[in-house]
Amino acid sequence: MFHCCRIVQRLELTKSRASVLTSDITTIGNSLFFLGSRLGDSLLVQYNSGVGAPTLTPDVKEEVGDIESDAPLTKRLRRSPSDALQDLVTGDDLSFYGTGPNNAQSAQKTFTFAVRDSLLNVGPLKDFSYGLRINADPNATGIAKQSNYELVCCSGHGKNGALSVLQQSIRPDIITQESLPGCKGIWTVYHKNLRSDSSKGAADEDEYHAYLIISLENRTMVLQTANNLEEVTENVDYYVQGSTIAAGNLFGRRRVIQIFARGARILDGAFMTQELSFKSSNSEAGAVSEGTIVSSVSIADPYVLLRMTDGSIQLLVGDPSTCSLSVTIPPLFESSDKVVSACTLYHDKGPEPWLRKTSTDAWLSTGIGEAIDGADGGTHDQGDVYCVLCYENGNLEICDVPNFGCVFSVDKLVSGKSYIQDTFSHDPVKLTNKYSEDVGNGRKETPHGIKVVELSMQRWGGEHSRPFLFGLLSDGSVLCYHAYIYEVSENASKAEGNLSSISVSRLRNLRFARVALDTYAREDTPSGISSQRITIFKNVGGLQGFFLSGSRPAWFMVFRERIRLHPQVCDGPIAAFTVLHNVNCNHGFIYITSEGALKICQLPSLSSYDNYWPVQKIALKGTPHQVTYFSEKNLYSIIVSVPVLKPINQVLSSLVDHEAGNQFEHDNLNSDGTYPVEEYEIRVMEPEKSTGPWQTRATIPMQSSENALTVRVVTLFNTSTQRNETLLAVGTAYAQGEDVAARGRVLLYSVEKNSDNSQVQVSEVYAKELKGAISALASLQGHLLIASGPKIILHKWTGSDLNGVAFYDVPPLYVVSLNIVKNFILLGDIHKSIYFLSWKEQGSQLNLLAKDFGPLDCLATEFLIDGSTLSLTVSDDQKNVQIFYYAPKMSESWKGQKLLSRAEFHVGAHITKFLRLQLLPTSADRTAPGSDKTNRFGLLFGTLDGSIGCIAPLEELTFRRLQSLQKKLVDAVAHVAGLNPRSFRHFSSNGKAHRPGPDSIVDCELLSDYEMLPLEDQVDIAQQIGTTRTQIISNLNDLTLGTSFL
Repeated sequence: MFHCCRIVQRLELTKSRASVLTSDITTIGNSLFFLGSRLGDSLLVQYNSGVGAPTLTPDVKEEVGDIESDAPLTKRLRRSPSDALQDLVTGDDLSFYGTGPNNAQSAQKTFTFAVRDSLLNVGPLKDFSYGLRINADPNATGIAKQSNYELVCCSGHGKNGALSVLQQSIRPDIITQESLPGCKGIWTVYHKNLRSDSSKGAADEDEYHAYLIISLENRTMVLQTANNLEEVTENVDYYVQGSTIAAGNLFGRRRVIQIFARGARILDGAFMTQELSFKSSNSEAGAVSEGTIVSSVSIADPYVLLRMTDGSIQLLVGDPSTCSLSVTIPPLFESSDKVVSACTLYHDKGPEPWLRKTSTDAWLSTGIGEAIDGADGGTHDQGDVYCVLCYENGNLEICDVPNFGCVFSVDKLVSGKSYIQDTFSHDPVKLTNKYSEDVGNGRKETPHGIKVVELSMQRWGGEHSRPFLFGLLSDGSVLCYHAYIYEVSENASKAEGNLSSISVSRLRNLRFARVALDTYAREDTPSGISSQRITIFKNVGGLQGFFLSGSRPAWFMVFRERIRLHPQVCDGPIAAFTVLHNVNCNHGFIYITSEGALKICQLPSLSSYDNYWPVQKIALKGTPHQVTYFSEKNLYSIIVSVPVLKPINQVLSSLVDHEAGNQFEHDNLNSDGTYPVEEYEIRVMEPEKSTGPWQTRATIPMQSSENALTVRVVTLFNTSTQRNETLLAVGTAYAQGEDVAARGRVLLYSVEKNSDNSQVQVSEVYAKELKGAISALASLQGHLLIASGPKIILHKWTGSDLNGVAFYDVPPLYVVSLNIVKNFILLGDIHKSIYFLSWKEQGSQLNLLAKDFGPLDCLATEFLIDGSTLSLTVSDDQKNVQIFYYAPKMSESWKGQKLLSRAEFHVGAHITKFLRLQLLPTSADRTAPGSDKTNRFGLLFGTLDGSIGCIAPLEELTFRRLQSLQKKLVDAVAHVAGLNPRSFRHFSSNGKAHRPGPDSIVDCELLSDYEMLPLEDQVDIAQQIGTTRTQIISNLNDLTLGTSFL
């Protein structure tokens, strides 16, 4: 802006640098702005302005400023905010410079930009294909086999175009594996020889693990892990005569503690420095009572918490000066008969412990005074340690350690309420009755037989992070709560002041909000002694969270204070899990399957896990339109269009409609006399190993003004050789103005892949020009079905030519999709809805069976198969889904001419693709009568909003039960943005006449809210609809298992 005094003389706009295709932009404060994108990743950018900064050199390319998601960004996100200013002056921060007008009278002003965060976007999903992962296991069966597959999607537009590879579950990269049957648990521990090893210069996360401890049925193995795994069981003082319960580090990793059933050993590397035996809290003689052994262990340096099999707890208190431990029984449990069902230690680490902010008198908290891991001999605030207890009756208490004074308590944690707070902060009257009732309540089990079997409280790194509280219930549910600070009112403060004689320092400002977890398949926790299933990790491939082992293992990862849940089903049940960091496995992990296979793995580094599903994006620098999978060669063929600048004369020469050319000449002509034109090509790409990018093996360019519309892998019967041939079929159309008759080409290619190397040979075997655009292709019983303009033509393949054998051309305007099942054809028209045809070999006839007589702008179609029942599914431009069926014997079908509506549903997004996949058998299917339960398919669909959904058939009884539940949930839960499902999910006709169809679809997005209700409300609603909570949870669990396609 150039101005003189108060008068603005002129404004000059100059391009600084290219960015993502942006939908909106907003500033945040004085140094940040947000770029929201519908076609690419949204970005949070930090900017800085100055005078006299260096300008860009001429050799810097324009694309330097393009900001895309990449590995350096991931690392940058994990840095502290104090690194921000350093990034602005470095050359590796994707910064770019833009100079103002070069005016001699004004100083040169420059801007620097740096990406601070990004939100990954996989939309719009135009098309996707279902293919085999590069690290697939050919021997996998059942649900583990499904993790062999992935979804390859066409995402983005223009320079933000990419292939998004989506995987519903995690399949790790295996480094090595060994057979080790009978394993019950594994742990890795560190060992620091001297205190000088813990200097500030050596980061804890870079230290290698020293030992791997493996607990077997009747013994314990110890292996060194510094370089290779070498067994040293005979050379160490570890307890190896029996199984190990837990192991970990104490005193700043200078000691290792090993817990076994009736005792513990403290070791300095391989040498034992102390051995302890545990006494029963109820034994006057001090000996260990029969049958009372250690059940679970929690370690928070320098404390170790033990839960015994009789429900009592013991605490091991460490002395950092002597590196020794002493056994104490908390005063709370010395004479009481309370039974603890789960417990854990939480270390609220310094230098600014978070929980102190919630205390009534935070200034009284002293924490752990000595610097356990300090090398300078000074005293540092190491924070506070708390014990989180849950009793058999479901009540929760948080106590300070080692005094075990209760600072926070909650009634009925198992209820799963939306918010929990200190019981005595809002109901002080209960305090006088609490201690008189504790003995009785501790023994009383909760209604419905559900209790908390495992607890974990953790705060992962970050200046503004808050603790998470996880509770694993006996029915397999996982409760997740996120802590926050709530300032109480003055009246509440006065009421608590009256209780100061009993509770001196309660966490009155502490609140927990329940967090909804993504849908996952749960498992019932068996009664009795069971191993701990939650394993916390702070650096596995740069990620943090916890791993849940068991028959349904899953990763719970933390991103931006949000939990992302990713199941791991490739190996079936997992018995034990631990992290491993050494020379050969950098920040990896070890797990042991229930079949006794020990696997050392790493997470795929190119995948982004901050999403509902793990995703990897492969940049195309063009717009992807359609993708198909060549399963025999493990190749993907993608239609890609790339904008190319061409001279205007060259563009006009290819058009006959010069009036249109004159119009765009004025509208879009660049200053240099060029015009952007989309050039189409077919790229044949091959996925590399998970550690490398995808490679383009071949490129098939289209002719000038020729647009590729569809690409499919078809199997054609060669009438000359009497053999089936698998070919790549491409349909195109020429865009040359409306005054030119439409025409297109059918192209057939053979694809050969050399097994010795990665070379791919693509050769054209047939090309033919037809009238009309070739908008859809499909193979039908060895024939090629082509949608050419308004005609549907069936061809036979002679090896050198396509010969038409049948056609159908009465009403369609423009075919958008073709689907084949046996000899049945489903055709979707751009405006005339759907048509249902059949092919008869005898007589070579394409016959119209029925159609939908109403107008409908189709976007995608597909068959839905439920045993012997065939349905026809279609999506439209009003974001609806309709399911039709063919019933010629019903009077409403007009003697079979009309397709009848089976169900309709408003999805709320444009569905562009359906993919039919077979449902996995569940326990209900195996017990239900009938042999057609295995022949059930679901429809996976993608939308232009970037979302993925599924339509699946249900049993009649299950549907009625879930439909009744859905009607109850409409009134029982709060809906997003106030969208009442009774209205929002109705068919949207946009003012057109429409006869409502049957209400035969249940919304699983609404049904998932059932598990977020308090336990008592779940039971009440189940009783109101005449069923049980267990039955409803089982039905929802079967749906999750049955649709685990990836």
